[in-house]
Amino acid sequence: MERAPLRIQLQKAIYVVIDPFVKLLIKLGLTPNAVTTIGFILNIGVAVIFVAGAEEGNRGDLSYVGWAGALILFAGLFDMLDGQVARIGKMGSSFGALYDSVLDRYSELVMFLGICYYLVGHHYFLSSLFAFIALIGSMMVSYTRARAEGLGIECKDGLMQRPERVVLIGVSAIACGITGHYVGGDHKWYISGISFHVLETMSIFTIPLTLMAVLTNFTALKRLLGAKKTLDARDSKQNAGSHHSGKMIMAIGLVMLTGFAFTDKHTTVRTSPMISAPERLNTDPQDSFPIPNGNPKQLFYLQRTTNTNTIVCELNMDANGKLNEESPVHVFWIRYPEGGIKKELNYIQRVFAYGIKSTSQGNGTYKLHFVSYKKQTLMLMPSPKDNKYHVYATINQKQALLSRIFVKVDGGTFWSPNVVYMEMKGTDPVTGKELVERFKP
Repeated sequence: MERAPLRIQLQKAIYVVIDPFVKLLIKLGLTPNAVTTIGFILNIGVAVIFVAGAEEGNRGDLSYVGWAGALILFAGLFDMLDGQVARIGKMGSSFGALYDSVLDRYSELVMFLGICYYLVGHHYFLSSLFAFIALIGSMMVSYTRARAEGLGIECKDGLMQRPERVVLIGVSAIACGITGHYVGGDHKWYISGISFHVLETMSIFTIPLTLMAVLTNFTALKRLLGAKKTLDARDSKQNAGSHHSGKMIMAIGLVMLTGFAFTDKHTTVRTSPMISAPERLNTDPQDSFPIPNGNPKQLFYLQRTTNTNTIVCELNMDANGKLNEESPVHVFWIRYPEGGIKKELNYIQRVFAYGIKSTSQGNGTYKLHFVSYKKQTLMLMPSPKDNKYHVYATINQKQALLSRIFVKVDGGTFWSPNVVYMEMKGTDPVTGKELVERFKP
């Protein structure tokens, strides 16, 4: 006799445990639709916890993630309970099946809304992108099955079906919360020879999300190819049509593999011509932003209209007070909304947005530029007046001591904001006069 798949065996074992509870629900008068609704409400609670964690918690507090994970598993239990209530209570109906499917999709969308909000709120931008891709894959796994079954084809194969997705997200979130409690939410793991950390506590939650982003879309594609084979066999008289369909599936596969390779640069400015800035008005947003001070190594800082979080570029000195020749500039955050704490850039920010690329020119002089805006060249060199290092930039066709860069954004979308201007402010080293220049798209 053929052995049942492991997934089916586990499902049957779970039913043995939950069936007594199912019978209790039936005695209490709960219908399958009521159980489905409870599960949906619990998933709204999951989203609320993640949103609260983004708004009220800080980046190092992962307790919200842990509690959300526990509620995800509890809510997922109701996905199994409603079907069992219908079967054991003999209350199954065609509308009940439709209602269950629709609310399952809403539950998953709401859950991922909370996850993405939390990740974006704490500046895990790359992880939020993978979470969104995982959401796309999750929806396509379900949609491919529903559409195939609408054509009379059974389509249940592949990994990362809804139970697996719920368990993976719930367990990884709980593990992340527990680890954060015992080792710290900001704990980082390093590899010898690599100057930056490769993993942090949050990775316990974000790496499974990344895995899900890959596997869900792979499952959807696999189901699509399986459905194609069955449909081609059924429509064997239309060989030309099936050949065209094969090409379309290949195209879809390429889109799924490459179509999400975006990098969030919403706080950088594209290459654009320079024009002189008019005299600033008192209503300009940068006039009300906090000014970082008290750091003798500070060179200049960068701010944006999106929030008051500030990028600071300072001299990178060793323990003996000597400049690090390989990496002379250290870049970090001052997070004013979180009490002015200092935070290091994450990998995506360092490599694609705010990292500084330096090239030695000899005699203690370095050519600098942001990795996201190579056209604007800055120079790090000692001043002949005080022999201290400063960053020089060309402002209004004059060499100036750079003090601030400001980016004004007005509308647009999250991934494609409308950058109004980039303003550079400095001081004429000869006259001491303030110089300002803006880049306009």
